[in-house]
Amino acid sequence: MKNVIIFGASGHGSVIMDCIEKEGKYKLIGFIDSIKQKGLKHNGYEILGTEFDLPYIIDKYNIFGGIVAIGDNWVRKQVVDKIKKIAPKFSFIRVIHPQTIIGKNVVIGEGTAIMPGVIINTNSTVGKHCILNTFSSLDHDGLMHDYSSLAPKVTTGGNFSLGRYSAVCLGGQIIENINIGQHSVIGAGSLVLRSIPNNMLCYGVPAKIIRNRKVGDPYLASTNQNLKFEYQDNTLNRLFRISYRKSIG
Repeated sequence: MKNVIIFGASGHGSVIMDCIEKEGKYKLIGFIDSIKQKGLKHNGYEILGTEFDLPYIIDKYNIFGGIVAIGDNWVRKQVVDKIKKIAPKFSFIRVIHPQTIIGKNVVIGEGTAIMPGVIINTNSTVGKHCILNTFSSLDHDGLMHDYSSLAPKVTTGGNFSLGRYSAVCLGGQIIENINIGQHSVIGAGSLVLRSIPNNMLCYGVPAKIIRNRKVGDPYLASTNQNLKFEYQDNTLNRLFRISYRKSIG
């Protein structure tokens, strides 16, 4: 089996770890994480180092590729871009739990994670670096653009399209022939009966547009909350650091 690594020793990383083990296609060597101390164990696997160590780790452990285990779609995109700068020839693997049902003529892009119980029906396309979480379903002729995600128990009707960086949160229900634009978020438990444009936060039964979203906004954080999202992208050693800080006043 080919050796692989996971970027991000988090809860999401643990789920992807389990999928890799169950799939039995690759041998997991360990995690890359810029916050947790090198040499510590995460679910029995070693923290091999930070992104700065990536070229050395690839050579030492004969690493074939890996996957980015970061749940936030926009941040996952930033991390993938940084990895490509550090290791331009790095291969991103697909991870598909064996308890997944995949229909005929389904296309799945690199770097995508598909969790247990997922159903992807006939003639659907899943782009690069997407997440289909536990017991979510993408019905026939569905399209998930790159870096989009379905949370656990999301159900979509046929001919559904989810834009780049957009997310449908826990238990969302979407009827057939719905298009959701880029950078939009559908809140947990929502019922979507009409298409949603770009950069929108929507939730409710039926789902309504609540407000506009800025690129990189944390999911469901409103401008009235004293919460700011800050992705540290000024230096490579901040590659996987996401800091949330409360604003003053």
